[in-house]
Order: sequence, then structure tokens, then C-alpha cells
Amino acid sequence: MPAAHAPLTHFDAQGQAHMVDVGDKPATHRVAVAGGRIEMQPATLALIESGNAKKGDVLGIARVAGIMAAKKTSDLIPLCHPLALSRVAIDFEATRADPTSAAAVFCTATVETTGPTGVEMEALTAVQVALLTIYDMAKAVDRGMTITGVRLLEKRGGKSGHFKAAGPTSA
Repeated sequence: MPAAHAPLTHFDAQGQAHMVDVGDKPATHRVAVAGGRIEMQPATLALIESGNAKKGDVLGIARVAGIMAAKKTSDLIPLCHPLALSRVAIDFEATRADPTSAAAVFCTATVETTGPTGVEMEALTAVQVALLTIYDMAKAVDRGMTITGVRLLEKRGGKSGHFKAAGPTSA
């Protein structure tokens, strides 16, 4: 059955929300990569990159926040399973403004586990919280920052196999 027509797995036969039973699924190595960007004024990006922001090392703190968020995903998203994550990596790539786009920081989160369910939600949560942390730390100088384009870029492992998003996967 094509994915677009597959039933929603978080509802039972009566239409009630429930946590998916993964007890009989085999433990396999699973990887998810998510990405997104925060657009800002060029001066804001320069301040972040200089390390002279009033609140400290913006990207370093955002990296730790993203890692913490991945670990707490099941506390934030009601029907997610708590997972033993084996790896969470948060990477940032800055892009300079040109006449057609703003300055931006692109965040990529790579999350891995060996288990019966995937880590897509953990990767997406990590990106969102890392970008929100950048916003929080730089909002005193640029309240117009915009978080955009958060999406799953790649997923490997499990029954559904390999997924790779079409289009650009970085800044």
C-alpha cells in the first residue's frame, strides 16, 4: 500500500489515539537526519560567529540544547516511545546574505539508535530546539529571525527502508 494511503498508526480500530505496539518488531540500527534554518540579519550572524553575543557561545549552547531535546522527545511528543539513543550529532552551517536571501544558520541533527522504532521525531525535535535556542540567545539584537524549512532529510533502517528527501539538504 503506498505511504500516502497507509492508515495512521497512532489510532486503534475505534479511532482512539494509542501508542503503537513495537514489542514484536526486531531491533535494527536506525538513523534519522533532519534539518532546518534560521534566517537573520547579516549583523546578527556576524555577532553569533564572533562569539561575542551577550549570552555567550550561541552555537555551542544550541548544540547542547538540541542534544538534550533529542533525549527528551518522548516527554514532549505524547505518543513517542522513550528510546536509548546511541548518537546525537548537531551541526551548523552559516550562509552569508546575498541580494536574494538573508543570512542564515542551517542546523542538521543526526540521531541513531538500535531498537524497534525509528528516530525521526528525535532528529526533528533536536533541530527545532537548537534553532529556538539560537533565536532565544540572539533575540535581543534581532527579533525578526525566522525559523523555516524544518524537515526530515533522510531515514535509514526499519521496515519502511531508506528515505531521502528531494531537493537541497543544506544551507
